[in-house]
Amino acid sequence: MSILLVDDEPRLREAIARSLTAHGHNVDQAESCQEAVEAVGKVDYDLLCLDVNLPDATGWDVLRRLRAEGRSVPAVVFSAVPPSASRVREFRPLGVLHKPFPIEALLRLVRQVVGSPDRSRSRSERGEQEEPAIARWLELD
Repeated sequence: MSILLVDDEPRLREAIARSLTAHGHNVDQAESCQEAVEAVGKVDYDLLCLDVNLPDATGWDVLRRLRAEGRSVPAVVFSAVPPSASRVREFRPLGVLHKPFPIEALLRLVRQVVGSPDRSRSRSERGEQEEPAIARWLELD
């Protein structure tokens, strides 16, 4: 699986990248909104792992820009501050993780994407019932 990991904290980003790589995933890294949008323009990623608080914008801004450009990439977002329910409803991430989070929580969300027979479409586009992302977040605690 091809993953873009976006976080402005180098040590955390490197640790997460090492773990994802050790589990067989191809991981590219970005540290800003601009780098993330540029990377998605060049590579067809299966998943974005995205920090909400970036130096030049928010992770929500990354998702908003991609949506405006007609690109849809499944995302897992993480933040030191839990996001508002309205943000979660607006962007419908696969999951929301509160920093610091156990790496196994992220790996479980990644496995959900890997196990999906059609990663290119959302669950609702495939006619499946979507459960609220916030519920998945709470199940990981």
